[in-house]
Amino acid sequence: MRIKELMTNHAEWIEASTPLRDVSRTLRDKNIGCLPVGENDRLIGMVTDRDVCCRGVADGLDPEKATARDVMTDGIIWCYDDQTEKDAAELMDKNGIRHLPVLNRQKRIVGVLSLGDLAFRGPQRLGGEVIKLISRDAERHAKSA
Repeated sequence: MRIKELMTNHAEWIEASTPLRDVSRTLRDKNIGCLPVGENDRLIGMVTDRDVCCRGVADGLDPEKATARDVMTDGIIWCYDDQTEKDAAELMDKNGIRHLPVLNRQKRIVGVLSLGDLAFRGPQRLGGEVIKLISRDAERHAKSA
């Protein structure tokens, strides 16, 4: 299957200068776990709800003064919408990530692919592999805590 068949459409992204409070509200109000971060029409990072908590709140950042740039994961791993679910799963596994921004070949963001998308919308054979990725990811987080 192609990623465009599995991804969540309506990808939102935010500017690096977006205040942390607004980032948090967007994550909450849209009921999403991550937001790609852009600057000068280019993706430069990703902010997850975990980033807001662990890099923002835990480090005592002022949510009115801190920005998406202060808590985002620098650099970004992404995929194209015409790649396969196997390509996406390998990228996620190799990089230990749960979300991939999805770009079209004109390098415009068209969606986000999550491990959940792969597990619930992907081929049945992939479901077991996704569960292994989630378990391995949970182990990594437990060891780093």
